[in-house]
Amino acid sequence: MAKHRRGSRRTTAVNRPTGPAGPRTTEATRRTGGAGSRRADAQYDLGGGSGAPSRGTILALAAVVIVAVMAAFLALRPGGLAGATRAPSAGDGTCPTSQPSAMAAGQTRTVTMVTGKGTIVISLKADLSPLAVGNFAALVTCGYYDGIGFHRLVPGFVIQGGDPTGTGAGGPGYTITDEPVTATYHRGTVAMARSSRANSVGSQFFIVLDDGAASILSSANTYQIIGEVTTGMDVVDAIAAMPNSGEPDNKALDPVKMTSVTIATP
Repeated sequence: MAKHRRGSRRTTAVNRPTGPAGPRTTEATRRTGGAGSRRADAQYDLGGGSGAPSRGTILALAAVVIVAVMAAFLALRPGGLAGATRAPSAGDGTCPTSQPSAMAAGQTRTVTMVTGKGTIVISLKADLSPLAVGNFAALVTCGYYDGIGFHRLVPGFVIQGGDPTGTGAGGPGYTITDEPVTATYHRGTVAMARSSRANSVGSQFFIVLDDGAASILSSANTYQIIGEVTTGMDVVDAIAAMPNSGEPDNKALDPVKMTSVTIATP
C-alpha cells in the first residue's frame, strides 16, 4: 500500500470525531441548566396551569437542550470531514490510503494498547461494524496509533484519541462508509468519532466512561461501535482524570500517549 500520511482536519466525537473527532462535552450537557435552559424558556411556551412549567415539560425541554449540545460536541470540529487531509507520515509505511476491507463476519481481534498510565485491552467484534472494525484493525496493524495521544478528555462521558495532529482535526487521509449502529453504548464501549456529515469516520475513536452517556450517544446513534474494553478501565479513568482545558473543547493539557498498540487473533 502507499505510504500513509496523517490528517489535518478537525474531528470530535465524539471529534465536534470526527473527530471523530468530533462529542461538545458530557459535562457541558449535564450542566445545561443555565443559559441554555433560559434560551429554551424564551423560545417555547412551557405551559402549566398556574403559569409555571410542569415538571414533565421542564424535563422534556432539558432533554432537548442536552441532545442539542451533545450533538455539537459529538460532531467533528470545523474543517470538514474527519481525516480528509493527511498529515505527516504515520505508521510503518504500509497504512491504508483508502477504505480498507471490511472484517469478515464472526471475526474478533484483541487490541492491546500500552499507554503512559497503563495497559488497555480492547475486544474488536466484526459483527458490530464490519467496515469500521476492519479500518481500525488495519490502522493498528500498520502502527498508525503508536505515539498518538488522547487529545480530548470529558470526565463522566468519554476520552477521545486517534488524531495524529493532536488538534481534533487529524485523520488518516480518507474516510469510510457509514454503517448502522446495532448495539448499545455503555461504560467501556469503543466507537468511532465522526461528524454530522455522511461517511466521515477516519481514525479518531472514543471510549465511553459511564453508562449514563448512553442516552446522549443513542440520540444520534451514528457512532459506529467497534468493540469494548475488557481490561484496563481503571487506566481509562486515570486518563480521563488528567487535566483538560474545560468546556467546551476539553482539550488534554498533558495528553497521555499510546506508546504501543498491537493486534492479535484470540
